[in-house]
Amino acid sequence: RQVAGHAIFQELWIAGVDQGNTCARLPTSNSPVTDVGSTAIRCNGRPGIASKCTVAAGETVTVEMHQQPGDRSCKNEAIGGAHYGPVTVYLSKVADASTADGSAGWFKIFQDGWSSKSGSSVGDDDNWGTKDLNTCCGKMNLKIPSDIPAGDYLLRAEALALHTAAQLDGAQFYMTCYQITVTGGGAASPALVSFPGAYKASDPGIHINIHATVSTYIVPGPTVYAGGSTKSAGAACVGAENSTPGPATPSATGKTPSTHGRRRNVISGERGYPRRRVCCKED
Repeated sequence: RQVAGHAIFQELWIAGVDQGNTCARLPTSNSPVTDVGSTAIRCNGRPGIASKCTVAAGETVTVEMHQQPGDRSCKNEAIGGAHYGPVTVYLSKVADASTADGSAGWFKIFQDGWSSKSGSSVGDDDNWGTKDLNTCCGKMNLKIPSDIPAGDYLLRAEALALHTAAQLDGAQFYMTCYQITVTGGGAASPALVSFPGAYKASDPGIHINIHATVSTYIVPGPTVYAGGSTKSAGAACVGAENSTPGPATPSATGKTPSTHGRRRNVISGERGYPRRRVCCKED
């Protein structure tokens, strides 16, 4: 069952080239995981698939989120219903990404968290990673660390919605695991955390009332690995995200998003890349 406002990370881009959902362990529903002690917090409870995406160490990849399966329209919010919170990405080194169950250790390679917004009186009005997803047509760019060993990895993209997080266990986690094979790289050995284990329901970045004033915010989990990347919440879109037409029209929770027609590719040559297909428009 697909719910309006909820969302799924669905597609992956590598160096600006759209891989679609070929290496994504797609969730069967766009509903969240709320139990941080469940093994579903790893990869949304999804088993492995046959396909993997190959990416060079040090390369930029883009994760892409939308509310409904197959809807890549920039006219709809990527995640709706005032689902505000941080966006994070983790990697887990595994023997075979197509069979790994997510029990191996993880390290964080990206986050887009929170920043205060001038004139705001409540956290809802501040800048958040999920707001950046909405502004950037569901896309978020991040760097694969250049010094990690070659081999198979699970790449776990997560959006955390905090609109009901004032109550314990009210936070909503939306995650998808992508199966990738990293080439090149080095011999780094990042510190690892486990899922479940990295989060506690009582963590200040998980159990929080964003409908009141937020003076500081700590993104859940470990710090970003030194070879990774961060985005300042509220900062402009970069790279493939620049191909989008701007912020989507907010959708109310419980309202079914509209259905649009077939898409045509838009061509862009962002950030020095050759001109490639980078987003979509509606016919």
